Amino acid sequence: MYQLKSEIPPVDDYINIRLAAGLSLKSKQAAELGLPNSLYGVTVYNGDTRIGIGRIIGDGGCFFEITDMAVVPAHQGKGVGRLIMEALVSWLKTNAPKTAYVSLMADHGKPAFYEKFGFSYAQLPKSAGMFMRIL
Repeated sequence: MYQLKSEIPPVDDYINIRLAAGLSLKSKQAAELGLPNSLYGVTVYNGDTRIGIGRIIGDGGCFFEITDMAVVPAHQGKGVGRLIMEALVSWLKTNAPKTAYVSLMADHGKPAFYEKFGFSYAQLPKSAGMFMRIL
């Protein structure tokens, strides 16, 4: 039913899938600049329609971040997110050097989902997740 492809989605699909999944809006300009700089990305299709995305960004050696984990609501809870994460983690295990640091920001109250793939909560006082938005 679902087909995963190693690819970065087109800008319009990227923006639309993120919004449908409840993630923040990224401008067309930001997406046009950012998407080509991805280290790796996947898109999940249902027939000819893109319904899920995920990307890895970073410096390619020391630091990697899983980002843009998004599945349109009609396909959530059907294993699409698992397909995406399995592909991203597999790529990291093959391509990231030993000692690399991989991070992600778990939105929408789903951090337990990422624990299944080896991620741990940042624990105070040792570390704390932080962010800043450019508005």
